[in-house]
Amino acid sequence: MPRSLSTLLNHGVKRREAWAWAMYDFANSGYTTVVITAVFNAYFIAVVAGNTPWATLAWSAALAVSYALIMLSAPALGAYADLKSAKKRLLAITTLGCVAATAALALVGPGDLWLAVGLVVLSNFFYGTGENLIAAFLPELARGRALARLSGLGWGLGYLGGMLTLGLCLAYIAQAQGQGLEAAQFVPGAMLITAAIFLLAALPTFLFLRERATGLSAGEHAIRSAYRQVADTLAHARTYPDLFRFLLCIVFYQAGVQAVIALAAVYAQQAMGFDTQASIRLILVVNVTAAVGAVVFGHVQDRIGHRPAIALTLAGWLVTVVLAWFATEPGLFWLAANIAGLCLGAAQSAGRALVGYLSPLPHRAEFFGLWGLAVKLSSILGPITYGLAVWLTAGAHRPAMLTLAVFFLIGLAILAGVDVQRGRRRALRASKKRIAAGAGLG
Repeated sequence: MPRSLSTLLNHGVKRREAWAWAMYDFANSGYTTVVITAVFNAYFIAVVAGNTPWATLAWSAALAVSYALIMLSAPALGAYADLKSAKKRLLAITTLGCVAATAALALVGPGDLWLAVGLVVLSNFFYGTGENLIAAFLPELARGRALARLSGLGWGLGYLGGMLTLGLCLAYIAQAQGQGLEAAQFVPGAMLITAAIFLLAALPTFLFLRERATGLSAGEHAIRSAYRQVADTLAHARTYPDLFRFLLCIVFYQAGVQAVIALAAVYAQQAMGFDTQASIRLILVVNVTAAVGAVVFGHVQDRIGHRPAIALTLAGWLVTVVLAWFATEPGLFWLAANIAGLCLGAAQSAGRALVGYLSPLPHRAEFFGLWGLAVKLSSILGPITYGLAVWLTAGAHRPAMLTLAVFFLIGLAILAGVDVQRGRRRALRASKKRIAAGAGLG
């Protein structure tokens, strides 16, 4: 970690702990890269669902169910984590749950549609809930102007972790295909590799990351208090109009991003004619550009500001969609994919950091729960829209790709109304009032 960042960490936070926080992104990214983006999604559509016209919609619907479950539980879990100082304990439960469900995907073979759907829903629910919990630690570790840089470090390490997992899976798959094995024989091994790396790489997080929240008294009813706190946040939404406006912006632009994540390998194989190895190589290279985008844009966001940095990435996404729609040869599609990689790392890092910047500290886990709520809503909206477009056009993926441009245009329009400095001032005032009230000074 750069020395300049270590000086911007909160009092009592060591560089080792910041690294341990970022390592969770390294650990869990293999799941999304292999299961959601590169290997199991294409396997689900081509082998499990038999390449039927509704296969893409079925995959999108499975993801939508998991994200809906996260949406229903995230605000209450975030508030419960604050009330009971339980972020780390809940993170351990979700990590083990995702690892176990991912390993169980090795049992899925041709025609095992409902087993595949159930395990995808379960594994993705645990993954998404853990993502919310690890994000809630961010404001405890870094000061306001270092949030973007530490968030960028996490996303950058995340893409490196995704590359490591996907690279090992590629080596395994290449060897298996060289021996004449079919997808139903080598995809299960890739699932076991992914689960093992997630478990091992997450260990530093649980060894070195501290739970700093103090929580409330054990006698208070946790569930009732959690929902009461969420209701209080929603009732006072007018106090944080810029934060809530940005959360709405996230819903739309992330709808396009999440569709790309969930269906990248599917588009490469169905529209561009890539085989499994070629699509994995594409995703590997895109992870390199995504890591670069996450780290570089952490610094760019510090330098030019939150809103201009996010607007720049959304413009890049529009270019990506148009190029992918036009592409009929691999060269142009590779260019579009790498622009997408740069924008992917940048948009996700920048968005998480801005939510932290606009959030009042007493509600940090709760507001990151709302951030997760916005992302999961977009994760339903984008892939389902894409899946419906493919189904309604009898399997045509190119028109479905073009529909994603609408989400980025709406995101840009909403972003124009976000005043970052005004939102930050309101968050700081709310934090001071809550702290004063807690100390009996309000």
